[in-house]
Amino acid sequence: MKRFSLFIVTMLLISLCCNAQNASKAKSILDTTAGIIGRSGGASANFTVNSSKYGNVPGSIAIKGNKFYAQTSQAVVWYDGKTQWTYMKKNNEVNISTPNESKRLSMNPYTFITMYNRGYNLGMKSIGSNYQVHLTAQNAKNPVQEMYILINQRTKVPNEVKMRQGTNWTTIHITNFKAKDQSDKLFVFQSKDYPKAEIVDLR
Repeated sequence: MKRFSLFIVTMLLISLCCNAQNASKAKSILDTTAGIIGRSGGASANFTVNSSKYGNVPGSIAIKGNKFYAQTSQAVVWYDGKTQWTYMKKNNEVNISTPNESKRLSMNPYTFITMYNRGYNLGMKSIGSNYQVHLTAQNAKNPVQEMYILINQRTKVPNEVKMRQGTNWTTIHITNFKAKDQSDKLFVFQSKDYPKAEIVDLR
């Protein structure tokens, strides 16, 4: 009986050690990816959002730090790190808001680079030529409860982000990543460019 108990304890310790090493490897990969995506000059990419709420929506994005500028066939979004302006093409309206993390993530697939270091357990495995990093929220109140990030093993650039908010999954496919400097002006809405748009302040 004592030998059996010792065996169980030993296996548990090995399992805990392996899980810790796996989490450490996952964090190391995300640290490298965050460094590439979060370069001081900025970057750009194309993406396609697939969800039950939005359907299949292609677009493009430019990022710089926590700022982003995104375009789709339905909307244009500017975020300067604090304020977000969303131009809805259908009704020629600009909504001004201060979005939370989950709302920003729905338009900016790279928001994960500022959130993985806090409030998430990490794990990973290799799938073909990619790493699949799995994030699970430590707090049940976190709006993004679970996330899978598929990262190319060679370039360390993500090509897919899949996240769960409640029971709903959203998948964002990413292509054509370019490490390219972006102007700060790009991330701020310019009213002169949309003189006839209705401005709705939701802050």
